[in-house]
Amino acid sequence: MSLNELIRAEATRLEPHLVEVRRHLHAHPELSFQEHATSAYIQARLSAEGIGFETGIAGTGIVATVHGATDNGRTVALRGDMDALPIRETNQVPYCSTVDGVMHACGHDVHSTCALGAAIVLHRLRAHWAGRVSVIFQPGEEVLPGGASIMIKEGVIDRHIPGGILAQHVFPSLEAGKVGFRSGMYMASTDEVYLSVHGKGGHGAMPHECIDPVLIASHIIIALQQVTSRHAKPGVPTVLSFGKVTAAGATNVIPDVVEIAGTFRTMDEPWRDRAHLLIAQIAEQTAAALGGRCTVRIERGYPCLVNEPELTARMRQVAEDYLGAANVTDLELRMTAEDFSFFAQQRPACFYRLGTGNKARGITSGVHTSTFDIDEAALPIGAGLMAAMAVRELAG
Repeated sequence: MSLNELIRAEATRLEPHLVEVRRHLHAHPELSFQEHATSAYIQARLSAEGIGFETGIAGTGIVATVHGATDNGRTVALRGDMDALPIRETNQVPYCSTVDGVMHACGHDVHSTCALGAAIVLHRLRAHWAGRVSVIFQPGEEVLPGGASIMIKEGVIDRHIPGGILAQHVFPSLEAGKVGFRSGMYMASTDEVYLSVHGKGGHGAMPHECIDPVLIASHIIIALQQVTSRHAKPGVPTVLSFGKVTAAGATNVIPDVVEIAGTFRTMDEPWRDRAHLLIAQIAEQTAAALGGRCTVRIERGYPCLVNEPELTARMRQVAEDYLGAANVTDLELRMTAEDFSFFAQQRPACFYRLGTGNKARGITSGVHTSTFDIDEAALPIGAGLMAAMAVRELAG
């Protein structure tokens, strides 16, 4: 049997175990940087297989190390994230979340399960490959500053990722059994924008005695659309959206302050920096022109995610060999964000999508929804493919 065939067979035998792990993680979700039970559970599973690991990185993070038969001086890293979202699950399934208001609605239970499965497959087949695989179980992907950035600050790159790094993410719009790739720029940077518009409140029947921050805020929101429509280059994907406006007045009360919150996303880092300055300039000057004042705070989030072209081409070929070319597809640009981008800034990286949908069974809900679920047939595919990619990259 070829090594791919051995990996596929081992991943298939492991399927009941993977389903058990994923269902346990799904039923016991934990929020970002609170993944204590999740981390302990994964550690216990690694220990049961005799796989060594380092703990306490970024709090709950783990890095497991799987060694091949010999050390050829090569290392590749695999990453799975562990945190859940503050969403109340509405699925009626035996493994439904047992934690009210917390749910694995972004598939991180799947990511951790597949990373663990890949580690187990590689460990059991260690006589057939050479090198070293670092398997990263990362906390806090869903909130700033992102667990990846903290793990990097704590030295995980130098200690565990001298080579490339790979990660997969659930993709409910792609059927289980398929995967998707995109070379180069793939996902956007993400920044949080907070505006405080100050005026002078008063009685709604006497606006001439007020400086209306509600009116000023509306002008600022409209004026800021210039950032995307008139300042961004047409070829650079850019989004500026405001999803929260708080004016604590009443039908007959003009408030003193209006709070605005939104998101800025793009795929060009120099333009990102310039846009931050423009947002502040336009907001402040618009408020001043109308007699008010605006303070601007922009929390810098995750950078753009760029898949290294040569590594991505190699991993796509592995996927075609492992699953068949018909089951490998191209991905479109996405304005969503991923803190895996911090790893991609430091090392050659490939972030790809694992199909988890099944239209025939009604498994179609998107991520970050209360009804998100997966076709669990994707689990051995995800684990086996990660293992196959690792050994291919180690072979040089």
